[in-house]
Amino acid sequence: MSAPAAQPAAPQSLADRTAALRSLFDEIWQDQLSHSPEFASSIGDRRFNDQLTDYSVAAYNDGLARDRAYLVRLGQIDTAGMSEQETLSKDLMARDLVNDLEESEFTPWEMPVNQFSGLHTELPRLVARLPFDTVKDYDDYIARLGKIPHAFQQVTDNMLTGIDDHRVPPKYLLEKVLTQVNAITAQKPEDSPFAGPLKKFPAGISAADQSRIHDAVLAAITKQVYPAYLRFARFLQVTYIPAGRIDPGVWALPNGDAYYAFLVKQRTTTDLTPAQIHQIGLDEVKRDETEMLAVAQKLGFSSIAALRAAVAANPKLHPASREQLLGVYRTDLDQIRPRLPEYFGRLPRASLVVEAVPAYIEKDQAPAYYEEPSADGKRPGTVFVNTYDFEHRSLTTVESIACHEGLPGHHMQIAIAQELTGLPEFRKYLDFTAFTEGWGLYAERLCGDMGFYQDPYSDFGSLEADIFRAIRLVVDTGVHSEHWTRQQMVDYFHQHSGLDDATINAEVDRYIAWPAQALGYKIGQLKILELREAARQQLGPKFDIRAFDDQVIDSGALPLDVLDARIHAWIGAQTGQQKSQ
Repeated sequence: MSAPAAQPAAPQSLADRTAALRSLFDEIWQDQLSHSPEFASSIGDRRFNDQLTDYSVAAYNDGLARDRAYLVRLGQIDTAGMSEQETLSKDLMARDLVNDLEESEFTPWEMPVNQFSGLHTELPRLVARLPFDTVKDYDDYIARLGKIPHAFQQVTDNMLTGIDDHRVPPKYLLEKVLTQVNAITAQKPEDSPFAGPLKKFPAGISAADQSRIHDAVLAAITKQVYPAYLRFARFLQVTYIPAGRIDPGVWALPNGDAYYAFLVKQRTTTDLTPAQIHQIGLDEVKRDETEMLAVAQKLGFSSIAALRAAVAANPKLHPASREQLLGVYRTDLDQIRPRLPEYFGRLPRASLVVEAVPAYIEKDQAPAYYEEPSADGKRPGTVFVNTYDFEHRSLTTVESIACHEGLPGHHMQIAIAQELTGLPEFRKYLDFTAFTEGWGLYAERLCGDMGFYQDPYSDFGSLEADIFRAIRLVVDTGVHSEHWTRQQMVDYFHQHSGLDDATINAEVDRYIAWPAQALGYKIGQLKILELREAARQQLGPKFDIRAFDDQVIDSGALPLDVLDARIHAWIGAQTGQQKSQ
């Protein structure tokens, strides 16, 4: 028996170790792109535009094996003497790999679909993020459309395994998925999102190629895409929905309490327990309501409920049309832009636009969400606004939502992260919910510092937006840890918010579908505010809000414990400079 091959010696010199670390980062990044072609396409990497992800269990397990091997190789590289950012990059990469390995215990691939995410909605949403500049772009797209039936079959096989293992989403949410799937196939092929690239061809594509591409795309939609959706709809109706679970909380799944504890830690990047977070939520709701009552009394109302009723009944505080709602968002963002240099030393180069949420998903979507710009600069950052049931949506919260989703919220943080130089590529696309969404909620508070929310109704709306996130802490932990019913979640929302029924129902169902995701907002905001106050207290008159805000977002998304350490180190460096002067 021959001796096992010797492992190559770990690099010893600082230069060699640094080069090895950077090379490994790039290897892992390229691996991720090649195995996640939709993600690669969405950030402007066209190399895999004719591919779809392999959703099979075998591919998932192969990915875990590669993660384990990468983790071993990372551990062999000593970062002594390297820069702070290089050491941080190694720690973040290791953390990301470990997270994937720990998550695998709960077989997330067995529940790949809900009303907020899944292949059925991600595919049409991807189309709008793809470039169509050349004939090759279109031919790649046609090839990708041809792979959709196989992808749906893989996902369906995974869901069948989930049924066997009793890991299935709530039945009523799956009925919403069926509605979404049917809404796509109800459109004529030429009117579907998949036919969007045919609406306008670039000038450089010949008439003959246009004709060929047009026919090939419609043929792929008619003969491959739609049949795949129809088979999936049939599977949902006949097999999957009847197997859906009854209890909404993730505790009802096998090992559900452990799964929720894992998700809480993953989403908050803290060691807080569900019970602790539940109490923080109760405390924050109480604090917000105290401030809201003061605003109500200032406006001449005896209670928060009386002011909410007046807002609901006032047609001037509700949009008269979908386009008006979009226009208010655009106006608010235009007013915020000139104030940004007072609060940031660095501004994003990428532009920001406002668009409506696509009709096929609007009924179950949040009031607004953000999608990042493409790396090549051809697609701007976009705030998608939900115009469904517009007449019942309140204009009082638009200002705070524009701050959260657009400026100085997600667009500032995410676009700047993508534009960072000197960091490995993976750092630009990390997404720690508590940081990213915590920043968005912090940005709402920052807009108040900038002088927005001057109108008392808008001020009240900003508090409505804040209490909305505090309520999330209560109801998310309530349903997934305290065994609340869906109706208890709805009732708590009605008792403590003025949100319309459409928003409450969509939000409650979102928390049920995405356990712990909604916890990151408030937990992250409270941490950033805590750090800002610590800096203000310790630096005194030397405190510079521009320097603080830049420091928070100048390294991309970070776990909250890492952010805490970085900000305190920054404060220490600042106070050290003061003492030496």
